[in-house]
Amino acid sequence: MEYIIVLCTINDLEKAKEIAKIIVEEKLAACANILPKGTSIYFWKEEVVEDEEYLMIFKTRKMLFEELKFKLLKLHPYDTPEVISVKIDEGSKNYLDWISSSTRDIL
Repeated sequence: MEYIIVLCTINDLEKAKEIAKIIVEEKLAACANILPKGTSIYFWKEEVVEDEEYLMIFKTRKMLFEELKFKLLKLHPYDTPEVISVKIDEGSKNYLDWISSSTRDIL
């Protein structure tokens, strides 16, 4: 089984909590962490922009990425939200088993 971490930034803490709860309740991820505001500097609409954003981190199985991505794009207020995955190469067996048991199979 393959596991991933999905990263997504957002500028509203309450919206981040709302999205994270929906994703976990729907068992698209076993866990969501929301890290405190950090500074994001990025190129957008022909200019360099600086914003404060929260980082949402989801732990899930690779087979759920497309569904999770679709849900994030639907719920997220940004025009082009960050939704990227990073493969988990190694992890403790108990933790990876917990991710498996806390997420659902593809519909």
